Amino acid sequence: MAKKSSNKQKERLIEEKLVPGKLGSGELFDVSNDDEPKAVECLGQTFPNDEARRAHFTELLRKKLKDLAFRRIEGFPIGDDESILAISDPPYYTACPNPFLEDFITHYRSKRSHQQDYVRDPFAFDITQGKSNAVYTAHTYHTKVPHEAIMRFILHYTEPGDIVLDAFCGTGMTGVAAQFCASPPSELKATLAKELPNAKWGPRVPILLDLSPFATYIAHNYNSPIDVALFQSEFETQISQAESEIGWAYSFAEGKNTGEQTSLAIWSDVYVCSNCGEDMVYWGNGIRRNKGEIDPMPCPSCGSKCKKNDVTRKMSSYFDPLLGKSVMQPMQIPVLVRGKRTEREATKHDMNISAKCLSKVAEYHPPVVQMMLREEPWGDVYRAGYHSGITHIHHFYNPRQLLALSCLFSHFKASPMGRRLQLVLTSFAVRNGFRGNRFVINTHNPNGRINGPLTNCLYFPSLLAEQNIFDLAKSKSQDIVEAFKAVSQFGGKYCLSTESASGISRVPDESIDYIFLDPPFGANIMYSEMNFIVESWLGCVTNNKPEAIVNSTQKKDENAYRTLMTKCLEQMYRVLKPGRWLTMEFHNSQNAIWNAIQTALGDAGFIIADVRTLDKQKGTVYQETYTSGATKNDLIISAYKPHQEFERSFKLQANSGEGVWEFSKQHLQHLPVFTSKSGRAEVVAERQNFLLYDRMVAFHVQRGFSVPVTAAEFHAGLRQRYPERDGMFFLPEQIAEYDRKRMAVEEVEQLTLFVSDERSAIQWVRQALVGKPMTYQTLQPIYMREAQRVWEKHEQPIELRAILDQNCVEDSTGVWHVPDPKNESHLEQMRSRALLKEFEQYRSAKGKLKIIRTEALRAGFKDCWQKQDYSTIVAMAKRVPDVVIQEDQSLLMYYDNALMRVGD
Repeated sequence: MAKKSSNKQKERLIEEKLVPGKLGSGELFDVSNDDEPKAVECLGQTFPNDEARRAHFTELLRKKLKDLAFRRIEGFPIGDDESILAISDPPYYTACPNPFLEDFITHYRSKRSHQQDYVRDPFAFDITQGKSNAVYTAHTYHTKVPHEAIMRFILHYTEPGDIVLDAFCGTGMTGVAAQFCASPPSELKATLAKELPNAKWGPRVPILLDLSPFATYIAHNYNSPIDVALFQSEFETQISQAESEIGWAYSFAEGKNTGEQTSLAIWSDVYVCSNCGEDMVYWGNGIRRNKGEIDPMPCPSCGSKCKKNDVTRKMSSYFDPLLGKSVMQPMQIPVLVRGKRTEREATKHDMNISAKCLSKVAEYHPPVVQMMLREEPWGDVYRAGYHSGITHIHHFYNPRQLLALSCLFSHFKASPMGRRLQLVLTSFAVRNGFRGNRFVINTHNPNGRINGPLTNCLYFPSLLAEQNIFDLAKSKSQDIVEAFKAVSQFGGKYCLSTESASGISRVPDESIDYIFLDPPFGANIMYSEMNFIVESWLGCVTNNKPEAIVNSTQKKDENAYRTLMTKCLEQMYRVLKPGRWLTMEFHNSQNAIWNAIQTALGDAGFIIADVRTLDKQKGTVYQETYTSGATKNDLIISAYKPHQEFERSFKLQANSGEGVWEFSKQHLQHLPVFTSKSGRAEVVAERQNFLLYDRMVAFHVQRGFSVPVTAAEFHAGLRQRYPERDGMFFLPEQIAEYDRKRMAVEEVEQLTLFVSDERSAIQWVRQALVGKPMTYQTLQPIYMREAQRVWEKHEQPIELRAILDQNCVEDSTGVWHVPDPKNESHLEQMRSRALLKEFEQYRSAKGKLKIIRTEALRAGFKDCWQKQDYSTIVAMAKRVPDVVIQEDQSLLMYYDNALMRVGD
């Protein structure tokens, strides 16, 4: 059916003289008054029209797909050649590793020197940016950063013509941001010009990569120019043809041609009474309109009260024509049907319609793909309770949903604009258009409402809200049209590739001017599992072997996640020009993942200079519901790649004190000089002595060198070499700027410290005593209020007296002070001896250690590192709870680097 209509459609396009148009569009058409097609230039070649351009590069890609070595590129998706070619638009976008990636970078590579002429401070401003933009809202995805926010970073760190890389591009918002830098909407430009007065306007060249074909497919649609009017016309033609074929599926009244169509059908779970074994339909028994949920629910047969969590779903068997066999799944039945104007209870007519849909669906060839290409349980989002018997992707739809989607996909794929039209369907195929769409009845919604699916899982609700697929398509097409209007002026100068960020060896060394990343964070989202269903419709699914997540089904824990992220970031470090910046957006509720990210950045060679917040104003349902206690705002990490000259100089001086001060100087050059908020100066945390020391130690350890100075020696050296203001250290040339800006504000807002372990307790005590010495009796009740906060369960609590004895000085009147530099070195020696003695006790003990003093472990790991005793670090790390290592950045750093050197 769809093939015949597609031939007619092609003839119509020819008759109406719709000729290829804008650069980079692929199957884009421009309604032109000229009979002659427009010539286009692409990667230095000229083609008579854009269709010729795409045909030329598609043939090159087709040949490349036959190359077995090419198909072995890390992250090469799972799909046949024709499916990959169908959604690709080479050389700009390929649904596989882009073989034109190096050519693209070479063609657009900035000619400007990347040496000492480039100087940027980190972007040191918190950002608040809403999600209301049409480009952001048109197509949902698991996570994304508003392009207006990314524009701020691109404008700050780059100049027109610079190449910007996003190796976890998702829906391509970095590409949208880079292209909008040429000509943003006037209101946005005015706002950004005020915030960034030195920004240079003009397009940047985005290089976008993602492991997921679904992600890159969306990104392609938003980064390519398009004839919006033609898109609308073609959409209306194709959906009209589809409706004429299967409109009967939404017939509201049995045997009556009233013109009324079903807009919503409610399907209910059926349970088995735990007392009499009879059926209990959830609708009407477990939940009632105007009342909400009834728990325990009464059995209509025996009257016994049954709690929902204690009853089982009724299983039913039906013949699956796509698999050619009977399958057993939890039963759902239609209970309520709404038309455009009226509603009624479900009847046998609705079951007959469903059966007919099931019998017809094979005619439209939906994908028959085993979920995650494996047996049950097929992933971490699998739940036996409601996923029993859900083995293939078509099982995620009821028969009418499956028929309507199959019909529309069939028509859209056959259209000359198929690659763009399918975007509409992918926007709701695993949202309101599948069995996860919830219908909720409660006191706030006594008549019920559509609540959409739960975020980041494939949950099947007890009440399914089956919406009219054609209605959904028409509604979403309007959203996507608005997004297309916003990006229709783009020039198509972008390169998009589907592959792993860890395997981009084709990108030349030091060819990238700036990197923005929003990578996956631990076990937050199972991307490959969540994307698999839509990708099956596209015919090309994620190869999740290099996927950087924490996933028990894939046998990936925090260590595997850190290793995979390090491998990716090593590639980012290699391709970034020296002295340039990487920005990483971060959101995770676990300290272990935060430490893994910081360790991975350091192991790759980057140095963190600043951490800020990005407030997207409204969190996702998942964030609001399941990450209580975690930060609601995303964090923005600014990190830089040191200059080659410094790296070479450091290696020559690494084992001397000179290397320490060379690092300190170049690091201070890369830190914000002054930041303020609401008229109050903020402490730049990275400029404090203890964090400068931590960065210096990390820089040495991650490059395999011992640390030649103690903390006390480092702190004393800082005071000798650099001016100090408000507890922060500056280069001499920076201090005038800080003093000038400091005079314009009333005060400095101090960082808030929370006592959760010994290290934070020491910092809290020192901060409390700075400028305000106290007796033990005065300090004790204040400290106890702070120390009432729960310490980590594996952490040995430390008394205030011990903290004072080992870290502070008591005068003759019994008043405690922060030690001056002369006493600090002596105190550190005493403290270090005590900690190492305790570490030796741990070392000589047998078996697992459940309660430890983390400071003693840090001191022991540092001492072993200095002695190159890497095996002891590895052995001790295995004897303490995993959380001790994973949630402490210092221990994780020593362990990670020692692990690489064991056996060397």
